[in-house]
Amino acid sequence: MAQPPALAIPKVNPSGRDIGFATGIIAILCVLFLPIPTFLIDIGLAFSIAFSVLILMVALWIQRPLDFSSFPTILLISTMIRLSLNIATTRTILSHGHEGHDAAGGVIAGFASLVMSGDFMIGVIVFCILITVNFIVITKGATRIAEVGARFTLDAIPGKQMSIDADLSAGIIDEKEAQRRRRELEEESMFFGAMDGASKFVRGDAIAGLLITGINIFGGIIIGYFRHSMEIGQAADVFVKLSVGDGIVSQVPALIVSLAAGLLVTRGGSSGTADKAVIDQLGGYPRALSMSAGLMATLALVPGLPFVPFIALGGVMAFGAWMVPRRLEAESKQRRDAEEKMAVQTKEADKDSVKSMLKTSEIELALGKQVSTRLLGAHQELAFRVGKMRKKFATQYGFVVPEIKVTDDIAIPEKSYQIRIHGTTVASNMLRVGDVLVVTGSGRKPSIPGDEIREPAFGMPAMSILETFAEDLKREGFHPIDNVSVVLTHMSEVIRNNLPQLLSYKDLKILIDRMDPEYKKLADEICSSHMSYSGLQAVLKLLLAERVSIRNLHLILEAVAELAPHVRKTEQIVEHVRVRMSQQLCGDLADNGVLRVLRLGSKWDLLFHQALKRDAKGDVIEFDIDPRQLEEFSEQASRVIREFMDRGLPFVLVTSPETRSYVRMIVERLFATLPVLSHVELAKGLEIKILGSIG
Repeated sequence: MAQPPALAIPKVNPSGRDIGFATGIIAILCVLFLPIPTFLIDIGLAFSIAFSVLILMVALWIQRPLDFSSFPTILLISTMIRLSLNIATTRTILSHGHEGHDAAGGVIAGFASLVMSGDFMIGVIVFCILITVNFIVITKGATRIAEVGARFTLDAIPGKQMSIDADLSAGIIDEKEAQRRRRELEEESMFFGAMDGASKFVRGDAIAGLLITGINIFGGIIIGYFRHSMEIGQAADVFVKLSVGDGIVSQVPALIVSLAAGLLVTRGGSSGTADKAVIDQLGGYPRALSMSAGLMATLALVPGLPFVPFIALGGVMAFGAWMVPRRLEAESKQRRDAEEKMAVQTKEADKDSVKSMLKTSEIELALGKQVSTRLLGAHQELAFRVGKMRKKFATQYGFVVPEIKVTDDIAIPEKSYQIRIHGTTVASNMLRVGDVLVVTGSGRKPSIPGDEIREPAFGMPAMSILETFAEDLKREGFHPIDNVSVVLTHMSEVIRNNLPQLLSYKDLKILIDRMDPEYKKLADEICSSHMSYSGLQAVLKLLLAERVSIRNLHLILEAVAELAPHVRKTEQIVEHVRVRMSQQLCGDLADNGVLRVLRLGSKWDLLFHQALKRDAKGDVIEFDIDPRQLEEFSEQASRVIREFMDRGLPFVLVTSPETRSYVRMIVERLFATLPVLSHVELAKGLEIKILGSIG
């Protein structure tokens, strides 16, 4: 059986402020009906002025309007305080006004004497001006701004709510931040809606002040003349002074509160205190200050105008125009220093955190102690050449490879270095520090003695010779390679062999975002209807695996769009893309317009065709070849390919379209850099030179 819901028990304020606040509201209501002595009226009027000044100061110093969300409530309370005091002073003036100018208390008498200077007509004029300024200028403008702000705020709520939901769905913010933003949005709408209504309090207060003053004047004169047998002139002098003094005492806090309301609603979207929003923007333009200073100096020289005020203002503005740029530069430098300091602290914190241990560099060159010491003087050159190498890869292959991180690692041998991809060591080498490398291949060797080794990038025969004999080697016609070049050449070849692993999903999105709008739309159509972005990434990776450049991404997208609606296999799509890009393929592999070709002999061509197993639809589902035949092919292909490679001329292996990918799969294990093309990938108009055949 369900339990009845528990009653919500309100929390009790231990400080008793709620009791005090309620007592104050009741006291305001009591003043409306009960007569109070003049000393309490003086205290109330002084409190009204102090309270209005406090409201104005808070409105000046808040960072944003929503920080003063209780302003409509405070505005209502301050209005009720003034109205209750108006009623109390009205009762006192009409009851005891015949007793003299001090009948309504010292505050009203003091203001009347200060403003009127003994002439009640001056007071009437000043009071009318205050009413005009408050009612027509400040109150009317603030009311209009509050109405427009409330309307625009309420109209913008659905869009802001959708924006919060979109950020939450995209993972940009968490649920807690979304709740905070929704609560802030709700508070903002309620605040501007309340300000729209609260602005009517200010306007009504101004009208009420005018009516009350008029009633006091005419009512007081009538009461003084008929009840207390005063002369008309005497009654007018006493009651006008008291009524206008009361009106001025009421209008001063009303004007202050109206100003506070105007400041609050005119802040709009600016953040920071009012002095920051106003002074910084007015004084943030040196040219404006210079022009103003020039105008003031011109006016100071005009005959008939006082010289000192204008020249003084011009001097102040000129000083501001000279000072502002220096202040802005100092603030900018201070902000940059703070950001750099914060960045350093964040970097140090990340370095010491456990999470940083989980991050791996996409490309990393780890140097042993002795290698790092040797290359220490060449670190600047190393960084420069690494940057050039990344630019070359971007131009050649169509995407920017990740940054290369160079680190020292005491865990590896001190004369070695390692090249790591995503934290895994894919290549390493023992560097002969202080030696130069001479690649000899199958040609002649230098007369200078040295150690025979293998060049790390391509595995070609080479000799390691002391660096002091570099000039002698050049005179013999050899090209000595320094340690930095050896490391960078090795790294460049490793990157080429691992291009598919370096093309991330993020890189794909960046490449597509940089394309023309039409091709971005084409990519969206392909990846929304026929394949995913990951599928498109797989196509690009298979192309890069064979060192095919993806720089012409728009051609690749067009080729994918042709076949993707009909074929799901990525390999088949890649073969179709290669055919469509045959001009680029052959152009990149040709040597001075000549493409040297090594053909697959008819024996092996027929054997590979027979190894293809097809389904009922004729699609290849399996490649099944006898291991002994595969071993025989590998031996024969290695012998023939090695013979042509030793000549140092670039060439490609050509086979039939259906077997190309399988031949490539076998050959890449023997010669990773040898391109394999199909007959249909040979571009038109290109000179073909046949070197021979395998088998």
